[in-house]
This record gives sequence, C-alpha cells and structure tokens, in this order.
Amino acid sequence: MNKFKSISIFAFIVCFFALSENIQAQADALSIEGLIQLKRVSGLGMSEDGQSVIYQTSQFNLKQDKKTKKYYSVPINGGDSKSLKSVDGMIGDKAVSPDGAMKIAVEDVKINKVYGSDYYKDGAKSNVHIYDELNYRHWDTWEDGAYSHIFIHPNVDRIEKGSKVDIMEGEPHDCPQKPFGGEEDYLWSPDSKRVLYVTKKNKGTAYTKSTNSDIYEYNVATKKTTNLTANNPGYDTQPAFSKDGVLAFCRMARDGYESDKNDIIVKLRAGEVNLTKGWDGTVYGFIWSNDGKRIYFNAPVEGTVQLFEIEVSTANSKRNIKPRQITKGQFDVNGIVGHYKGTMVVSRRDMNHAPELYSVDLKSGKMKQITHANDDYYNSIAMGKIEPRMTKTTDGKEMLSWVIYPPGFDPSKKYPTILYCQGGPQGALSQFYSYRWNFQLMAANGYIIIAPNRRGMPGWGVEWNEQISKDYGGQNMKDYLSAIDDIANEPYVDKDRLGCIGASYGGYSVFYLAAIHNKRFKTFISHDGIFNWRSMYGTTEELFFLNWDLGGPYWDKSNAAAQKTYNEFNPINMVDKWDTPIMIIQGGLDFRVPIGQGLEAFQAAQVKGIKSRLLYFPEENHWVLDNQNSLMWQREFYRWLKETL
Repeated sequence: MNKFKSISIFAFIVCFFALSENIQAQADALSIEGLIQLKRVSGLGMSEDGQSVIYQTSQFNLKQDKKTKKYYSVPINGGDSKSLKSVDGMIGDKAVSPDGAMKIAVEDVKINKVYGSDYYKDGAKSNVHIYDELNYRHWDTWEDGAYSHIFIHPNVDRIEKGSKVDIMEGEPHDCPQKPFGGEEDYLWSPDSKRVLYVTKKNKGTAYTKSTNSDIYEYNVATKKTTNLTANNPGYDTQPAFSKDGVLAFCRMARDGYESDKNDIIVKLRAGEVNLTKGWDGTVYGFIWSNDGKRIYFNAPVEGTVQLFEIEVSTANSKRNIKPRQITKGQFDVNGIVGHYKGTMVVSRRDMNHAPELYSVDLKSGKMKQITHANDDYYNSIAMGKIEPRMTKTTDGKEMLSWVIYPPGFDPSKKYPTILYCQGGPQGALSQFYSYRWNFQLMAANGYIIIAPNRRGMPGWGVEWNEQISKDYGGQNMKDYLSAIDDIANEPYVDKDRLGCIGASYGGYSVFYLAAIHNKRFKTFISHDGIFNWRSMYGTTEELFFLNWDLGGPYWDKSNAAAQKTYNEFNPINMVDKWDTPIMIIQGGLDFRVPIGQGLEAFQAAQVKGIKSRLLYFPEENHWVLDNQNSLMWQREFYRWLKETL
C-alpha cells in the first residue's frame, strides 16, 4: 500500500494546520501542505568583517494565509544562527556610493501616452489603452507608459527639491530591466564618480525582436553617458568591479538568441578579454575574488550546477586558461553569496531539499551546511532515492536522465511512471527544487519520475545545447521517447501506467507527444504549453525568441526552417492523432504563452470527445506564485493522475 495514502487522520490534520514557525508534519513522505510551508532561505550578503553571512527566511502559513520573513546571521564556518530584527547596517548597501556621499534610487517615470485620459482631458473615466507599436505588454503586465529609471541624489535623510537627478531622463527604457531585473543591473564605480547601469535601449517593435542590452556609464560630474558595450549586439549584463576597479560582466554574442553561450568579459587596459571563450560551457553568475586575481562563477555541468574559478590575466586569450571546477556532487550551486579568506558561501539545493546556505573550502571544494531552516521537517519524512541513468539515443549519443523513486521503493513491485518534459526549452535539467514541479512530492504519491537531459539543455556543451533550435519536433522528441522506453524495460515499471507532464516548452512537448506517442502514455498534463505556433507568434511578447528558435514569422513562405515548425512541428496540425486523456493548465496573465494556447488545446480535446480538464488561474502568469493557488494546483495535479493513471 502507498505510504502516502496510509497517513493517519491525525497526522494529516497536524500537517495541514502546521504553524509557520515549525512544520511538525508527521507524514511518512513529503506532502503538498508541507511543501508549500517550507522555509525559503535567501543569502543577503556577508557581514562587514566577512566572518558571518546574513540571510533571510520566508515562510507561508496555510492556516493563517500569511507569509512571514525573518533575518539571521550565522558564522561562515557553521554554528548557531542569531535572529535579527533588521539587516540595516549589517551588509553593504550598493545603492550608496563608496564614498558615502551619494545614493541611487529607482523610480518610475511617465514617458509615453497610453490611456484615454493621457490624450483627452475629458477621458478620465474611460478605460482604454492606445498603442502605436509593439511591446504593449510584457510577461504579465500591460504597458502603462511609465519606465523604471535610475536617479542619484545626496545621501541624506531629507532630499532637497531639485537635488535628485534622473540619469535616464526622457528615455523610454527600463533599469532595472523588466520583468526580472534587480540590483544586479546597476552599481557605483569604486571611485564614486560613475554609475553603471544595464538596459536595452530599443523600444516598441524593435524591443520585442532584440536581446541587445548594454552597459552604460554615467559620469556624475559631466552628466554624460557612454555605452561601454556598443560593439556587442547581444546581451551584456551583470557588471561588477574588482576592488582595484577592473570591470567584468557577462556577455552573449548573438542578438535575438536568449540562450547563447554566456561568457565572462573583463575590460583591461589592453582591451576586452573573454575569460571563458575557450571553455565549452555557459556562465550563470559570478563574483570577484577579494584580491582581484580570479573570478568565481556557477555554471551547469552534466545535470548539476557547480562552482568554478578562473584566473584573470591579460594572457588568458593566448594561454587558453580553463576554469577549475571547485565543487562536485549531485546538487546545484544555485547562488553565490560571498567569500572570506578561502571560504565561499553559496546557496545549494537538490531534488530532495530546498536551498540552504553552505560554506565551500575554495581549495578542496569541501562543503559544509551552515543553515538548517528545514532540517526538522526533512528529518521527519522518508525520501526517495535519486539516481542518474544513461540512455543511448537514436543518433548514438549518451543521454543522462534523473530517475526519482518513491520512498520505500521495492523493485519487486510495479509502479506507475511519469516522463517529465523540461521547459525553456534551453533550461538546464539539473538538481533543481521546485515548489510546483516537485519530483519528491510526485515520488511520495507513488510515482517513478524520469527526467531526461534531452537535446537543448546546457551543461553538455554548446553543440548539445544549440541543437534544438529550429528542430522543436525533431531529435529532442526522440530523446524523450528513448528515455521512457529505456526505463519501461525495467520490471518495476508498469508499462500500462505511463504518464507525460511538462510546462512551457515542456507543455508544448506534451501536446506534440500526445500525437506521436503510439499509445505509450495513458495520461498527459500540459501547463502553459504552446499549442499553435501561428497564434503564438501573433500574441507572445518576445518575438526574438520565436524568430531565433523557429526561424521567423509564419507568413515567410521562403523560410523552409520556419515553415517546418509552423506545419510539421505544430501540435494544432496533429490533433487528429490525439487519443489520450489530457489536463491543460493555463494562467490568465501569461503573456509569454498567452491564454489562447491553453483554450485552443482544451477546446480541441473536448470537441474530439477526449477526457480532458482545464485548470485556469485568472491571476497567474507563466508560473503559479500565489500559495493558495499553488495548493489548488497540486491537489488538481494529483487528482487527475489518480483518475487517469
């Protein structure tokens, strides 16, 4: 009998009504309620003396429908965490100039007319948006004519009128960049004379077609702005200075390609040096060493994310210096907090554990857990094992899949098994920990999960990562089927109970596989998946993505690559082959994969008489962020699997 189903009524009530301060779930395995109420740990920075790390925990309480945040300090070598009322003065404020005289502020500035009231004095009670060009909405927000700008002003309690300077005055551009930009998009120079900021100075339709963000330098004295990366047509992001004033940043070379190889560039007196040019990988984020002689960064590698270091040298391009991998193991180093005297503090997670902070010995790579926010809960539940599995693909390559087994797995029994299709499409399928697509929770409900590192994922070299572009229904679909067919040969897999799930590109994969699976699967779940490439091109808000990955617009009949996607690789053209139950999940504020995609798919399934269900979240975007909505998402997810698998 499934352990999860044998939870006592008392244990279930305790789990559901757990106080946010201490989840004492008495369940045998991870529960929906326990997952939602986990503490989420974020490293905020190092203390001024470098010997402690300051971090935050946030936690949602289902019973009270409330989230709480708390701040702590813990020694970087481990020890008891000390509760803090505030972090003011504990960590540096990057908004304040190094000399303490000036400060950066971010404010929205109205630039463009959008509303009826912007055009007509008597239009105050109207409700109309008026647009003359694209980028009229982005991610989950309609354009309102206001843009986030960087201001600088004296660092005093009371700001005198006229002392605040908009360094982007009159520009219809955002810094921080929308929708996900933050403090990493701006900084002071070490001499306090300049402000660097990142933005994409395209607008309208051009904005939707380009990834060309640049790093700009504003001179406080002269009030002149210089584009420091004008020579590069792709992304330039994450500027950071060494203590000696040397600038480093991340760069993608090609305009319109959001998943291009991300390199670390250093601007030296002799010119720009690409530190990672000769390395067959892609960088996530980085920080300088304290002495300015090396850079530490995290990057995906073979189904994980690890910490690396590389020397900074004018001779790098000639000596072809390769990064040194510092950490190794079945986990993700998903964030870098800071370091002190040979010890780095990072955020680490795996498929069984939400992120916690760890110290890393930078010489040996040895890691030590220094925060323990969720230890009590994890110690109270049984977890399934996670194993790598290698499969030979149809073109003779070796492909890794992560296989997650139920707690108490018994190889003499047979288990329903689920193929997980990753989104992105070029997102790493590493040891991530999701609060929705949580593999341990799936396993706790009695399912085996296989999650393949199919074509189109970083961590396996640039060639493997780039293969998927313009081949959405090609080799990677064969990779999916190779993975499920391989594990289905195991005696503990019930071949009559195979399911397929995914979101975004993974949701597209579900729609596509529903037509070609040849009765392998008994059920499908697609969340915010692409169903119709033509209407997708007509309604999504970042056209550079479709122009690159599909090859261009659907009306360009001369483009063979694009036409193959709009016809051969288009799920809407294959609905006649659908014959399997499918649940479709759609966010109403998803402008990346807009609402029509889910509605079209559900309507097609219903008209065909296929058992189907629409799970619609009017106020969610491409993700599900509200905790109560997440609770409903999880319950409906498992209700559907119970009914159909």
